[in-house]
Amino acid sequence: MGHKWWYWVLGVLVILAIFVPSTAWMRQRTTHYRTQYKTALNPTIMVPGSSASQDRFDALIKELRKETKVRHSVLKVQVETNGHVTYTGSIRQGDNHPFIVIAFDNNQDGVTNINKQAKWLNIAFKELVKTYHFNHFSAMGHSNGGLILSLFLEKYFGETQHVSIDRLMTIATPYNMESDSTTQQTTMLKELIAGRQKLPKKLTVYSVAGTENYSSDGTVPANSVNQGKYVFQNQVAHYTQITVTGDETSHSDLPQNKQIVLLIRQYLLQENLPADQRQQNQQAKRRALNGEATQP
Repeated sequence: MGHKWWYWVLGVLVILAIFVPSTAWMRQRTTHYRTQYKTALNPTIMVPGSSASQDRFDALIKELRKETKVRHSVLKVQVETNGHVTYTGSIRQGDNHPFIVIAFDNNQDGVTNINKQAKWLNIAFKELVKTYHFNHFSAMGHSNGGLILSLFLEKYFGETQHVSIDRLMTIATPYNMESDSTTQQTTMLKELIAGRQKLPKKLTVYSVAGTENYSSDGTVPANSVNQGKYVFQNQVAHYTQITVTGDETSHSDLPQNKQIVLLIRQYLLQENLPADQRQQNQQAKRRALNGEATQP
C-alpha cells in the first residue's frame, strides 16, 4: 500500500509538470493573439467640436460617400451628462469601415467641459468595444473634438485593453485654445503636454489647419493649431502638420472642404488616390513644413 501511495504522488506531479506549463503557454498565446490579430471591423470614430451635434459631419459623410463610391454605415452616439448613451442609425452587416459619430448632450466650450466630454467619450467607447468587438480603429476630431480625443487618449484609453488606435486626424484643433502666442501656454496646452507620455506610441497623427489669411481660419489661430507639435512630437510614431488654404477654409467649412476630404481619404481611410490628388495632399503638407500658416 505504501508503494501505491508514492505512485499516486508521482502521477500527480507528472500531471502538474505538464499542465502548468501548458496553461501558461496557452495564456501567452491568447494574449499574443489578442494584441496582434486585428479584427475586420475597423471603424472611424468622429468627434465634433463645441456646440456641434451628432449631425455635424453629415455634409462630410455625404461628400465621402460620393467620392469613394462606398456607402459607409453611420452610427450616431449621444452621451448624456449622467453617462447614459443613446444610439441613432446602425452598422450595416458586412460593412467593416463604418463611421461612428460620438457627440455630447453638454457640448459647451471651456476647459472643464472639454475634460468632462473626454470622460463621456470613454463611456461611449467602452460600450462600443463591448458591443461590436473591434480591437482597432481610427479617429477624427474637428475643433475641440480634437482636444476631446487627445485627452481621451492620454487619460482613459489605457483602460480598454487589447484595443489600438491606428490613426488620428485633428482638424482646426486649438491646442493652445484662443491664444495666438507661440511662447505662452494656456491651461489646456499645459495639461496635454503634461500627459503626453501616455499617448499610444504606435499612433500616427495628422494635424490639419485651415487658413483664410495665413494666420487664422476666422475662429482658431493657426499658431494654436500648430502648438499640437508640443503634444505629439517624439511621443507618437508619426506626427504631420498639414495646412489647407483657399476656398472654404473658414472654421465651420473645414470638415467638408474638398481638400480636407482628399486628406481624409488618403491618410485616414487609407485609400489609394490618383496621382494628381496625392500631389494636392503633398502640397498641403509642404505648406505646413514651409511655415506658410504662420506668415503675417
